[in-house]
Amino acid sequence: MIILGLILLIVGFLLGIPILTTIGIILLIVGAVLLVLGRVGRPVGGRSHYY
Repeated sequence: MIILGLILLIVGFLLGIPILTTIGIILLIVGAVLLVLGRVGRPVGGRSHYY
């Protein structure tokens, strides 16, 4: 999810499409939150680890 967010963010900047930039930022934030929750040991979506 973090990689997809980065790709959409870069494509949004390069092509000048603001919706792709916004979606990329949202995916980066959600991916980072899930990563942190998975690292502290809290199960996310039934999984004990989120990669």
